[in-house]
Amino acid sequence: MIGKLTGLIDSLGDDWVLIDVGGVGYMVFCSGRTLGLLPPAGGAASLWIETHVREDHIHLFGFADQAERDWYRLLNGVQGVGAKMALAILSVLPPAELVQAIAAQDKAALARASGVGPKLAGRIALELKDKAGGIALGPVALANGGSRAGGGVSEDAVSALVNLGYRRAEAFSAVAKAMGDLGGEAPVEALIRAGLKELAQ
Repeated sequence: MIGKLTGLIDSLGDDWVLIDVGGVGYMVFCSGRTLGLLPPAGGAASLWIETHVREDHIHLFGFADQAERDWYRLLNGVQGVGAKMALAILSVLPPAELVQAIAAQDKAALARASGVGPKLAGRIALELKDKAGGIALGPVALANGGSRAGGGVSEDAVSALVNLGYRRAEAFSAVAKAMGDLGGEAPVEALIRAGLKELAQ
């Protein structure tokens, strides 16, 4: 199995790059994010690779970093999400934003990807909420109740902001920022005040 490729960019397409490694050209399918980070033809590049072997083909999927590769693996494991759709999701939601969308259960953000309808977006958000901990949700998980201690407080703060008319994703981001500033022991009232201040900026 190929795990990584380092070589020169031969050519680029809408969803692929041809990398020349020692005179052998490897066609690698990539997200729009990864393609945007690559140099023009002739430049040197290194990609993390996921190899898909089927009876009739071998496909290589490339990623700019290990975080994107790990998210690709998680997305590809959700029923109804194939390799190309996983790349489509990563094209509109880079890893940092995907972490936030999953933790906030922001189905609308996931549905921005081509081919992802509301039902599939809901399935992705639900299935990956628990599995995503292996890719270091960190403070994002803490702010959305991923921590056993204090999670309910942050969730209460998010709910309060939603009840005030803010979108859940906005409320989640504001409370996550407040948790980072105030610490995990902050009372719900302080989180709400800090969240409102963040949203007002």
